[in-house]
Amino acid sequence: MDIVYIRDLEIRTIIGIYDWEREQKQLVSLSLEMGCDIKACAQTDSIENALNYKAVAKRLIEFVELSEFFLVETLAERISEIVLHEFGVAWLKLKVGKPGAVTGSKDVGVIIERSV
Repeated sequence: MDIVYIRDLEIRTIIGIYDWEREQKQLVSLSLEMGCDIKACAQTDSIENALNYKAVAKRLIEFVELSEFFLVETLAERISEIVLHEFGVAWLKLKVGKPGAVTGSKDVGVIIERSV
């Protein structure tokens, strides 16, 4: 299986359990590895046969900006459902991070793997 990836896609959203987190958008960072077969697009050199990572990024930006989840775990699950079902991806490894959420750490979050 081939992998198409997006690294460190930064999006501002409402996320968190504390009152202040419900009032102001925070930065989340997404990194995705998406399993697919790139043979057809490589042979035709056509975006129509490819997993369009720009389309994936635009869809996720739109979704995440409008979301208001309490947990990064919930956000990760919903993102995985979008990628797997809307883009025909067979397998996904997704990292959702909240940079600066814990004093002294660069990033905290979850990494999940899902498949259809």
